[in-house]
Amino acid sequence: MILGLESWVLARPEIFLAAATGLLLIYGVVRGEVATPFVSVVTSLVLLVTAVLLFMPYREGTAFASLFIVDRLTTTMKALVLVGSAIAILMSRAYFERVKAWRFEYPLLVALATLGMMLMISANDLMSLYVGLELQSLALYVIAAFQRDSVRSTEAGVKYFVLGSVASGMLLFGASLIYGFCGGTAFVQISRALLDGRGAEIGTTIGLVFVVAGLAFKVSAVPFHMWTPDVYEGAPTPVTALFAVAPKIAAMSLLVSVLMGPFKPLFGQWQQIIVVASVLSMALGAFAALRQQNIKRLMAYSSIGNVGYVLLGLASGSVKGIEAVVFYLAIYLVMTLGVFATILMMKRRDVMLENVSDLAGLARSQPMMAFAMLIFMFSLAGIPPLAGFWGKLYIFIAAVEANLYIPAVLGVLASVVASYYYLRIVKVMYFDEPAEALDRPVFGINRAVALAAAFLVAVFSLVPQPLSLIAAAAAKGLFS
Repeated sequence: MILGLESWVLARPEIFLAAATGLLLIYGVVRGEVATPFVSVVTSLVLLVTAVLLFMPYREGTAFASLFIVDRLTTTMKALVLVGSAIAILMSRAYFERVKAWRFEYPLLVALATLGMMLMISANDLMSLYVGLELQSLALYVIAAFQRDSVRSTEAGVKYFVLGSVASGMLLFGASLIYGFCGGTAFVQISRALLDGRGAEIGTTIGLVFVVAGLAFKVSAVPFHMWTPDVYEGAPTPVTALFAVAPKIAAMSLLVSVLMGPFKPLFGQWQQIIVVASVLSMALGAFAALRQQNIKRLMAYSSIGNVGYVLLGLASGSVKGIEAVVFYLAIYLVMTLGVFATILMMKRRDVMLENVSDLAGLARSQPMMAFAMLIFMFSLAGIPPLAGFWGKLYIFIAAVEANLYIPAVLGVLASVVASYYYLRIVKVMYFDEPAEALDRPVFGINRAVALAAAFLVAVFSLVPQPLSLIAAAAAKGLFS
């Protein structure tokens, strides 16, 4: 089969990212470690240019024999992933230079993982889905253990690799069952088989359960969350920041595309699974974080809870539900990057700190940093009128309109419980007596990211309509 020019044009951003990453890899190998600063900056620029290429010019359609699809939803999600990855690279330099682990391989591994995420998001076939998932996962396994002289980092990498391999195996087994019962791997073939009644056997449902389980691991939804706290705590902090945003958004986008696309005819079956995972994730994220003292581990449980809210929007199965999912993920990206930029500035005598108690008295020594953290915590807690409140409100409205009254009420209660540990951080910063003030950070990338994120959260809080319109356009693209 000869692929036409249209296929290459639709995949132009991915091709550009792959080619640029390959060239930068060659440059890094030739130049050695002296190439690291140049490669890191250029890789970030390449990711941002790739985001621009998504929209200039904007085109929709399928490519490569329908293995690859481009629409409003995939384009919006790719843009979020690219921006998150680019900022995560820029936030990494100061940390890795301090621990003497700053090498040119790191930004290139992030770029390759991002390429895998983009392929995942645009997957229109179980085969392309798996290829994108593995490209992302293999790069992330290495990144988790990138600080090779750290036992914690190595342990995090091994845990993520072992558990991730199990999840990939479950997904592949489920895909093979679906192929056997539906007679094809393309999403169009699967949808047609289900609508015709040929794929209605119990085997298809079992295969779908395994696929959802594999994807639930990637978004760290309960009961496939077990890797998240340990990997978040053990991995280098910039790596944790990356894990908390880009891969989670990509996997959630893929989950939406799979369930609302080929498996929409089985809505009654998978809705039950998603509702249970949502409620359990919201509950665990709320209660398990209450006693956490390590702020990275606390953010791990926070991310599990946030995944629960997003899954509730997906479980509604409506245009408004998917719109709420896109809106919430965009807000989550900004809030989480801001929080981790602040965590990366937590130093005392040039030693990185990770405990909540280390923030004691921050409002007196560094009021701007404390105020930015206050905005993030209030927004994550869903306190009106901040952006996180609008995100949760849209999710709960969509759930209620889909008659998911009990999960919506449980979600509100979980949000109230979770407010405790977010507000505890604010209380520590503003009311606790400091043992010793944190180092005053110089104005660098992390400080700029924290302030910019706080500003964006404030803007989204006062004027949520533009972001809501973008989310609505993305959601409608899935249903057109």
